[in-house]
Amino acid sequence: MVLVAAFTVFLVSLLIGAVGIYIAASIITDKKDYFYAVGTALIGALVGAIVGITIGWIPLIGPLATLIAWIAVINWRYPGGWIDAALIGFTAWIATLVVLFILQAIGLPVQGSVGVPGT
Repeated sequence: MVLVAAFTVFLVSLLIGAVGIYIAASIITDKKDYFYAVGTALIGALVGAIVGITIGWIPLIGPLATLIAWIAVINWRYPGGWIDAALIGFTAWIATLVVLFILQAIGLPVQGSVGVPGT
């Protein structure tokens, strides 16, 4: 039962993170594919976790490397280069925070998202 609950929380958090990426990518690149955003969120979460586990503990360098790795995933998955990838990342972060705020305001017990760091 605990495993089902953990998977459900992970899945819902991933879908929330993907909403932020979808909104950001739609605005910046005109790529409107939610399932592509889900894949980007999942890959970004995995890459971020790997970088975070290996060097994330190093002050300043670790968190910065984790953020750059996440932006690199966005750069790889979406057109436009590093600046657009950073803009997608920043916009996704804001959009995800807004979605989380709205969900909490209507009484849903959400904790954060998967695939968008800092949310």
